[in-house]
Amino acid sequence: MKKILIIGASILQLPAIKRAKELGYYVGVVDYDPNAVGIPFADEYFNVSTIDIDGVVKCAEGFCPDGIMTLATDMPMRSIAAACERLGLHGISFDTAVKSTDKAEMIKAFEAAGVEHPWYFIVRGTDELEKISSEITYPCISKPTDNSGSRGVMLIESEDELRDAVAYSSKNGRSGGVIVEEYMKGPEVSVEIITLDGEPHVLNVTDKLTTGAPHFVEMGHSQPSALGEENVERIRDLAKRAVRAVGIKNGPAHVEIMLTEDGPKMVELGARMGGDCITTHLVPLSTGIDMIEATIRIACGERPDIVPKYDRGSAIRYFSAEPGIIKAIDGVEEAYAINGVKEISFVKTVGDELSDIGSSTDRIGFVIAEASNVKEAVAVCEAAMARVKITTERK
Repeated sequence: MKKILIIGASILQLPAIKRAKELGYYVGVVDYDPNAVGIPFADEYFNVSTIDIDGVVKCAEGFCPDGIMTLATDMPMRSIAAACERLGLHGISFDTAVKSTDKAEMIKAFEAAGVEHPWYFIVRGTDELEKISSEITYPCISKPTDNSGSRGVMLIESEDELRDAVAYSSKNGRSGGVIVEEYMKGPEVSVEIITLDGEPHVLNVTDKLTTGAPHFVEMGHSQPSALGEENVERIRDLAKRAVRAVGIKNGPAHVEIMLTEDGPKMVELGARMGGDCITTHLVPLSTGIDMIEATIRIACGERPDIVPKYDRGSAIRYFSAEPGIIKAIDGVEEAYAINGVKEISFVKTVGDELSDIGSSTDRIGFVIAEASNVKEAVAVCEAAMARVKITTERK
């Protein structure tokens, strides 16, 4: 029996843990939280932080897996790369792990490879702003170099807002580093990729719905993209070049791109499967490709099946409600009865407090749908959301 070590045992990694068990692997999980939801589904548990590089390497040396992976989270990639290098397993290099988790190193890699990207400045807190303030044009964006899930992202409308925005972004990162960059306007997409022997294969292009300014939190995804064949082909080309720029040779990638009036430009990428159920649910529903299985098999040195089985539409939409204490969630059974609804899930429940949505952790729950095309899949999501009523009461 082959063994796989999954870094992280939260709700984000649970689909990979379950799928690995279904495929007959012996599964170990690493997580600092002894109450993580994925632990009961695994064969062995290691109480180590996913970003403790030395700790993860030591776990891997003791567990002796055939492969190591994670899902939907960026920072463990450095631990995975270090462990794979130590044990001689299939995985990204540590250099690639840094370039795919540090936004400053990432955008510099894009620049060196001629990959289209926004203009940018890298600063370490507010003290360095005087050096660049005269060169910045507005509006622009600030974001931490080493966080995800829209944490620390701010829209800056004028120089008067620059210092406070950078301070906010810096506070929401680990190192304090901040990128101030061009505010790109246009539709945003993600590209789901599996790279085999240095060749990136695009599985699907996903349209993205966000809250918009100031935090741009993702509130929905749908695939395949409805942006038209010519635009999608340019997006696919850019995504492949971006993956090569950071050095991904084998494994998944989640690439985020903005289609601007000057053409597609990179936002950022992760050298792992995307979150928000895009790769775990939407890709299989729209293409028939089991991206989790493909990622597991690549990590273990096997050749995956990434041939599309069909071409359908899939979508996810996140619920929203007025800030306050949740008093009731009604209409879920009625929503489930709609043809095409595949899943309705809530991460917050009665008694929890809702705030304005400033990052992905503030979201309430979601509905996932499948249909013959993307327009119908989105319509199914919206019909289901209309059936669900979330009642809140301010404190």
